[in-house]
Amino acid sequence: MNVRTRIAPSPTGDPHVGTAYIALFNLCFAKQHGGKFVLRIEDTDQVRSTEQSEQMIYDSLRWLGLDWDEGPDVGGDFGPYRQSERGDIYQTHAQQLIDNGHAFKCYRTAAELDELRASIKASGENRALKPSDLLLSEAEQQQREADGAPFVVRMQVPTEGKCTVSDMLRGEIELDWSTVDAQILLKSDGMPTYHLANVVDDHLMEITHVLRGEEWINSAPKHQLLYEYFGWDMPALCHLPLLRNPDKSKLSKRKNPTSILYYQRMGYLPEAVVNYLGRMGWSMPDEREKFTLEEMLEAFDVQRVSLGGPIFDLDKLSWLNGLWIRESLTAEQLADKLIEWGLNRETLLSVIPHVQQRMDTLSDFIPKTAFLGSGLLDINEQNFAALKLDTAEQLKILQFALWRLEALSDWQRDALFEELKGLADALDLKVKDFLAPLFIAVSGSTASFSVMDAMALLGSDMTRARLRNGIDVLGGVSKKQMKAMEKAYKGLNSAN
Repeated sequence: MNVRTRIAPSPTGDPHVGTAYIALFNLCFAKQHGGKFVLRIEDTDQVRSTEQSEQMIYDSLRWLGLDWDEGPDVGGDFGPYRQSERGDIYQTHAQQLIDNGHAFKCYRTAAELDELRASIKASGENRALKPSDLLLSEAEQQQREADGAPFVVRMQVPTEGKCTVSDMLRGEIELDWSTVDAQILLKSDGMPTYHLANVVDDHLMEITHVLRGEEWINSAPKHQLLYEYFGWDMPALCHLPLLRNPDKSKLSKRKNPTSILYYQRMGYLPEAVVNYLGRMGWSMPDEREKFTLEEMLEAFDVQRVSLGGPIFDLDKLSWLNGLWIRESLTAEQLADKLIEWGLNRETLLSVIPHVQQRMDTLSDFIPKTAFLGSGLLDINEQNFAALKLDTAEQLKILQFALWRLEALSDWQRDALFEELKGLADALDLKVKDFLAPLFIAVSGSTASFSVMDAMALLGSDMTRARLRNGIDVLGGVSKKQMKAMEKAYKGLNSAN
């Protein structure tokens, strides 16, 4: 067997450390068996997918040294490797399922779906929507089709019984069909969902092993059923344990920085990050903690993966990164790393225009720009104390700004200003007062140059991390406060 594995990230935001974690294990498994590792871009979300995010995926994975054999940027024999370029393929396969009675067009509206779910719940049943719930009378179906009503394509699924799925780490997993819904395969815009696209692509790209996160276990019956409908052999499945926060919750940006670019910006070494990700649920045969990617590739055995949820601990990562800096770099190599990281000519040229008019001596440069080369700032409540607005209002501004910027894909100065000014106007605040707590959180002082320019230079990942840090410094937001803020924020959005 020619082993082929893949990673299929969505270009809809900052590249996630979870993506790197899954990519690392897919790469190791493929190379252990002399196989190929494929990168496929899952850009079927046409609203949120961007070329910028796709490029960040390439850049971040290459920064970590996780290179692929086939992909959109390097080519291969099984392209196209962007799902947005494979629309006709999905349409053909969806129609095949319809023709064979394995899928159907569903004209149900959102309101009707809500009513159906409420009815099932009211009857005391604990099950998913099934084809029998969704199908209209033949006359109504024909009428909606004649009217050109929008529809999705859904798959036929059993109503009862058990589905047994084989997993390389977990053995036989038994799942109840009653919990499996009539999954949408093609959306009303004609684009496929994850479920159809990945099954079709994995087969056509001859993927032999699918190593993915355990959150996909509940979707495995749908995928197995699709393979049966098409008459294809299913790849071997391996559901890896999820990365978790120290409190055992699923790793999320609310509790831990999750962007790979954040760790690059913080000055972590790529070798240390890969080393740390390799320790997430796996260990070297000799149990040593510090090892290179090459050493992991040589010793890799997927059966050494532990199913306990690995804890992503920043303190542990920093400790390991320190070992790499102290033990694996000469002074000359460390100098090169520092120049490559932030002391290079390109970085200096991007910063100088913002401080040159504020300088009297060359020694002014470092104090005025130190915050750009720092990680999370050493600030406290006193830094915010002199501002005009009270703490509750400052917390509200930081949280609202964070939410607004998390949804922003165009991370340019003018776009940042437009979003934040719009938010200030919606809150009926002067822009100067609104921006003051952002100045403190992002640059540590209201005396720095434009906070919009600072955010553009820092990048989305570091800016958002500093806003979260500012919220924590001001005492954080309780669950009760968060609910009130979410309601108020939604009110602002609906008003606009």
